[in-house]
Amino acid sequence: MPTVVYQLPDGSTSSVDVPAGQSVMDGSVRNNLPGIVAECGGSCSCATCHVYLDEESTPSFEEPTLEEQDLLEFLDGVQPCSRLACQLVLTSDVDTVTVTVPSSDA
Repeated sequence: MPTVVYQLPDGSTSSVDVPAGQSVMDGSVRNNLPGIVAECGGSCSCATCHVYLDEESTPSFEEPTLEEQDLLEFLDGVQPCSRLACQLVLTSDVDTVTVTVPSSDA
């Protein structure tokens, strides 16, 4: 089962096993981790699940869609490694991915 390492806004780290087929957002929400609000429930329409994807984890996922890119464009604190956690769906060949959850004032 893939493991997602969440670097949280308060500086703590939480490692969560997330079943293949679920998203990085799902792992956070189901474990009540702070920072990923997920208002739209994972439909790529709100951008409240913004994370920074670790460079070593990038090859585990497809490139962002145009829809995701459009949502990210209007967020504060966007970086080249910014992604929406709802769009980061884990597969069985993923071992560990690391994301940083930006603080809400980023």
